[in-house]
Amino acid sequence: MNATADVSLIGESRWARAANALTVFRFAMAPVLAVLVAAQNPWWLTFWIGWGLGATDVIDGSLARRATPTRLGAFLDPLADKVVVLLVGFTLVGVGRFPLLPMAIIAVREVGIMAYRSYWTRRGLAIPARRSAKYKTLVQGVALAAALCPPLDPHPWVADGLLWLAVGFTLVSGAQYVLDGHDTLRTTGQR
Repeated sequence: MNATADVSLIGESRWARAANALTVFRFAMAPVLAVLVAAQNPWWLTFWIGWGLGATDVIDGSLARRATPTRLGAFLDPLADKVVVLLVGFTLVGVGRFPLLPMAIIAVREVGIMAYRSYWTRRGLAIPARRSAKYKTLVQGVALAAALCPPLDPHPWVADGLLWLAVGFTLVSGAQYVLDGHDTLRTTGQR
């Protein structure tokens, strides 16, 4: 029996269900945060809601580690991260707070790596998440928070610098995924 057959869709434990519920909540709140960003940026309520969404990612990860991984969580958690980052990031571009180029680079990497991992998953090869991807998500979230933080509004270079740092983390972690996939193919002999 393979390992994926042992992983349930939503999990049997309360920890797994709570982690998945937080992920779904983060997913659902992303458009609300984007609307708030578009309506009034920077704004303390918007900042704290964004910070709260980031905290739910940390909390749901902690809960998930107490339970057996679930297919729903494995799929939705990174997707929710990408939705928050891209939706809020491009809203910040729309209100003139972020430049387009770094957000476009982040978007291309996020969509590309998601498609790359999905392609190989459908063929039975798992390319697991890397620690660098967690750091990438953290730096992306800090850049978004800096752009929404009212005291930093007169100093846009702080959020812009953090955004470019996030681009660096994004590109490095993306390259690591591609190398991991290449190494997996070389050792399994699959093409």
